[in-house]
Amino acid sequence: MYRYNEFDKAFLARRAAQFRDQIERWQSGKLSEAEFLPLRLQNGWYVQRHAPMLRVAVPYGELSSAQLRVLARVAREYDEPHADVYRGALEAQRKLGTVRLPTHQAHFTTRTNVQFNWIPLSKAADVMDLLATVDMHGIQTSGNCIRNISCDERAGVAPDEIADPRPFAEIMRQWTTLHPEFAFLPRKFKIAISGAKEDRAATGWHDVGLRLVRDESGELGFRVSVGGGMGRTPVIGIVLREFLPWRHIMNYIEAVVRVYNQYGRRDNKFKARIKILAKAEGQRFIDEVDDEFRQIVEVDGGPHTIPQAEFDRISTFFVVPPQADACRPSDATAAAALHAASLQTPQLQRWLERNVAPHKDPSMRIVTLSFKRLLQAPGDATADQLERVAELVDRFSAGEARVTHTQNIVLPWVHVDDLQPLWHAASAMQLASTNVHLLTDMISCPGGDFCALANARSLPIAQSIMERYQDLDELNDIGEIDLHISGCINSCGHHHSGHIGILGVDKDGEEWYQVTLGGTDGSARSGDARPGKVIGPSFAAHEVTDAVDAVLQRYLALREHRGERCETFIETVHRVGLEPFKAAADSVRATAEDIA
Repeated sequence: MYRYNEFDKAFLARRAAQFRDQIERWQSGKLSEAEFLPLRLQNGWYVQRHAPMLRVAVPYGELSSAQLRVLARVAREYDEPHADVYRGALEAQRKLGTVRLPTHQAHFTTRTNVQFNWIPLSKAADVMDLLATVDMHGIQTSGNCIRNISCDERAGVAPDEIADPRPFAEIMRQWTTLHPEFAFLPRKFKIAISGAKEDRAATGWHDVGLRLVRDESGELGFRVSVGGGMGRTPVIGIVLREFLPWRHIMNYIEAVVRVYNQYGRRDNKFKARIKILAKAEGQRFIDEVDDEFRQIVEVDGGPHTIPQAEFDRISTFFVVPPQADACRPSDATAAAALHAASLQTPQLQRWLERNVAPHKDPSMRIVTLSFKRLLQAPGDATADQLERVAELVDRFSAGEARVTHTQNIVLPWVHVDDLQPLWHAASAMQLASTNVHLLTDMISCPGGDFCALANARSLPIAQSIMERYQDLDELNDIGEIDLHISGCINSCGHHHSGHIGILGVDKDGEEWYQVTLGGTDGSARSGDARPGKVIGPSFAAHEVTDAVDAVLQRYLALREHRGERCETFIETVHRVGLEPFKAAADSVRATAEDIA
């Protein structure tokens, strides 16, 4: 992991002190609400439906055990609203059918950040001071700037990796932080980097998506796509460069952003994302970027070219941790013992199959801890759970964890001979759910229970589906499937990329839900990234779970066997089209109308 130096630490301390002064001036009336708004946003502080919300940056998803413990402390000591606010919020939700608004916990987002929903602004400065002690902050987690750069959660450890993307992500993080060219863009701007053959970072869905590749001579570079995004207009990014030498990646991003800054719309925030500009201008946009890049490199001398020495310096932070490099039993001995144990314990065998992935080091594995279970919203982690994860991370993963864009936690440095002890420990902590990549391993935004932008609640829908599908044998028979839920068109729940997507919409003040099918994020399980398509009119809240069930039953009837395995849901959808599933979902609506 990257370690902050004295300059980094001093910068964060000064930034926290500056924010404390800004809060005090706002509280005393020296700063108006309008003046304070951009200042708090620049530090990751929003005001949501019931209370302020803090978004903490987790660059490229990496967390240390020390950072997990501080996040747990923030949740326990600060994530609790004033009693009157909480009671009022509970009463409002009871009227809508929700009886749980949890506090004392964090929420992992699809952008691998961490959010807190109940910290009063009067305590904001204390929280920022505490976060700074472990090199954490909220800088550039909001506003019209380059946001937190995300990566594949298996970066540096995946067997299919071409090159580790984390050094590039860290160099770009430092370069983009408070860069004047990037501070006041027409709209927010998101970058994702993948260094593997499989795109586990959903790069096609980002404003800039970067894939590390090698050319015919073996030279390392980037495949660059621009203009991806979700929201009101789901678009997959267009490839601007099939191969860009790695040293020039920041020069090229500078060219992209300059063109965006010059031509991007600022009069309509719904048309201000770079995807709108790239789609509207087509080849002209590509030509403008190429011209700007040529100017930066040939005329200006390529001021942002990455020197080899700087790349080597940053790369020294991203090596195998000493704790993970200790001498262990032979690979064959450890694997044989584990296999024998799994034959005696079906639960362990299922966990190994579902939650454990290969590692580039044959003596190690990558382990996913799923937080998806009944009475716990997707992405939520209590203060106790965060501390327990920190214990597991210290004991089994060399003090390092990763946040995934599917709202889980990955332990990247687990030795094969530690897998069984890890399973026992995680099971005792109720952190060993074996639903990874299955239906209940769903993605969901906080929705209308918390977010002021939401048109509908996401969490009750997620819980209803979770309650319906508790049988692990049934889930495994259905197979791998991505279910994504968003409470509004902003798509924080990534519903567009779900094999099944659910979008909350408002109809005359009532909550309704559109269902989309066939979306993908670009991973090997799903194929090339593409947006899902809506299947007919929206459903009332009480119909959604039945509609999902009807779609899945139709899939089970239609799927084909492919050798020793069954066709997956997304394969069936792509083969037969949407009509059979639309008819199945429509039958739910028709039945509800008959009953009414």
